[in-house]
Amino acid sequence: MANPRRIRKIRKSMPTIEGAGVHLKRAFGFQHVPELDPFLLFDEFHSEKPEEYSMGFPRHPHRGIETITYVLQGEVMHEDSLGNRGVIRPGEVQWMTAGSGIIHQEMPQGDESGTLWGFQLWANLPASHKMMEPRYQEIKSSRIPELLMEKGLKVRIICGEVNGVEGPVREIVTDPEYLDVTVPAEEKFFHIVTQGHTVFAYVIAGSGHFDREKDPCAFEVEGGRYLHPAGDCMIGPETLVLYGDGDSIEVTAGEKGVRFLLISGKPIGEPVAWYGPVVMNTKEELRVAFEEYRQGSFTRQHERRK
Repeated sequence: MANPRRIRKIRKSMPTIEGAGVHLKRAFGFQHVPELDPFLLFDEFHSEKPEEYSMGFPRHPHRGIETITYVLQGEVMHEDSLGNRGVIRPGEVQWMTAGSGIIHQEMPQGDESGTLWGFQLWANLPASHKMMEPRYQEIKSSRIPELLMEKGLKVRIICGEVNGVEGPVREIVTDPEYLDVTVPAEEKFFHIVTQGHTVFAYVIAGSGHFDREKDPCAFEVEGGRYLHPAGDCMIGPETLVLYGDGDSIEVTAGEKGVRFLLISGKPIGEPVAWYGPVVMNTKEELRVAFEEYRQGSFTRQHERRK
């Protein structure tokens, strides 16, 4: 632990509405590029009111990115222009590489109690891969290793490696890691991360210290205002922790434990031209993408290369 990571920024997720009226909490998005490179957007959808999510996300295009959906409760039905269709159920992940272009829709549905809960992450693709052939990695819950560690620590490994155990999502160009970590009350979680990669944590439940020094800290909220908690920095749900550089992180759970997502990836370091669901490198590439969408040729790019 020669160079432990320190907290760079703490951000409360903020309410927003997307799709046909889906209520979300957004931890970061368009205005935070390139701060979290290669990641573009992170949303939590968590509601017990079907009227806040049942209208879903009708057909819309994507190009130049990957969308990663992780469901904890409820279901998300999806179908697309390539003929794929299915349901993302609790504990499952859909890692969709839009590449050269795909048109799809996502329609959420709550569980028996009406609860829907999950997350969507957008990851950028470098210029060399933006026009790659679209693909899915549909990951059933049974395929995601759940590592039970000493002192009751639990880690679900979606992507990346912990203690020699590798997650099922592989061959992603930005070399990401995606972990679902549960730490019992007042226990510690220590993890080696790749130096130079962007690393952030998002708290799902409970609370904890995400910096081994437990320093006082400030929370970034909408409009640039800050909330200063008294004493040391105990971080709770719906909060994103962005780390500075280093080779490891250490999290100490509070008295009720803590559960969080730990996500990292290799920065791309390229220009970002972003409009709606399409992310390219230049404004001209955006113009071409939407012109192709209007002309009906948006999803044919990979076919032309065959």
